[in-house]
Amino acid sequence: MADITITATNVKRGPGAVIVHGILAATVTAGQVLYRLADGTFGLADANGASTLIKTPYGIALNGGAAGQPVAILTAGRIYIGGTAVQGTVYVLSATPGGIAPAADLASGHTVSPLGVGYDADELSIAINRSGIAVP
Repeated sequence: MADITITATNVKRGPGAVIVHGILAATVTAGQVLYRLADGTFGLADANGASTLIKTPYGIALNGGAAGQPVAILTAGRIYIGGTAVQGTVYVLSATPGGIAPAADLASGHTVSPLGVGYDADELSIAINRSGIAVP
């Protein structure tokens, strides 16, 4: 399998969405997974990133923008992801910065960070687990 291919213009909050607002540290597209930097800004999370911080997902961007711009971040609840999801499939932080992948794509050394479950063909139910555990 591969990461969900996201159409940013179709990303929107769903029922029960919990939203946090912040400032971007890098250019981001709606639907990408973010982590929180030490200074409180947000960048692209990555399951095989160079630091523990980068490997710790915070939420999913509901809008895109450049460094220094505001961002709305979904941290829990449902999201219309703007791509094709498979109902019942567990999705995790990808090894592609900002990506969302099915759990079956995890490889050795990747940090296991379940993001949620496919709720419908275009919707995920988000309940982030920041495990910090790497695949052996």
